[in-house]
Amino acid sequence: MKPKKDVQPGTLALMVLKTLDVLGPLHGYGIARRIEQISGDRLFVNQGTLYPVLLRLEQEGAVESDWGPSENNRRARFYRLTRSGHKLLETEKRDWEQTAAIIARFFEVKAEDLP
Repeated sequence: MKPKKDVQPGTLALMVLKTLDVLGPLHGYGIARRIEQISGDRLFVNQGTLYPVLLRLEQEGAVESDWGPSENNRRARFYRLTRSGHKLLETEKRDWEQTAAIIARFFEVKAEDLP
């Protein structure tokens, strides 16, 4: 089995937004585990990286949070996407798709294609 990779810089917020969009409200640990699960266990989400991203998203109004009981009846902060968060997700998705398309061009280019 390959070792897990850390999430690439700049992509965690997008993954958090999409995870909350698909799965609804989750606590931080649940978000981290779901991102790892969705990646096929190829990614590792560092808690020290996740919580600052959640805090920033909350300060920007993209997510809101409330305290509630977790699956094992512990007190946990549950995060959910706001209307602003849905809009941000669409913008981030579009930006990511554009960036991925640009990078893909670099892998396809040959010297004879250039002027």
